[in-house]
Amino acid sequence: MRYLHTMIRASDLDATLDFFCSKLGLVEVNRYESYKGRFTLVFLAAPNDVEGADETKSPLLEITYNWDPETYDEGRNFGHLAYRVDNIYAVCQRLMDGGVTINRPPRDGHMAFVRSPDGISIELLQEGDSLPSQEPWASMENIGSW
Repeated sequence: MRYLHTMIRASDLDATLDFFCSKLGLVEVNRYESYKGRFTLVFLAAPNDVEGADETKSPLLEITYNWDPETYDEGRNFGHLAYRVDNIYAVCQRLMDGGVTINRPPRDGHMAFVRSPDGISIELLQEGDSLPSQEPWASMENIGSW
């Protein structure tokens, strides 16, 4: 397992980037815009972490800007912690066997979300290519929020 990034949501992307980049000194290393999903992801690194930084290396701060206005409550502006895992199905099975609810099952063989006992959202991402879709994950519904 490898720690990837921490994600926070921004209600004003320009103000957030001004704070983190212009004032705090972080450096933008990648940006992704999803017109279909209506969001922008901006990945930032500390100056000493920039060399070779991308979304597969750590540590990064992911700023998520949703284009449609949203009020963030219950800590939703914090976002999630993200970890890359060797086998997402095995990790999710181990968690489920331990009594952890899989909030967003890895239906796509690539991504899942769970929550810590304190409600912190944890994103699990498959290392390398997505695994082939398989049951019981492919037909599992989302539970709660993440």
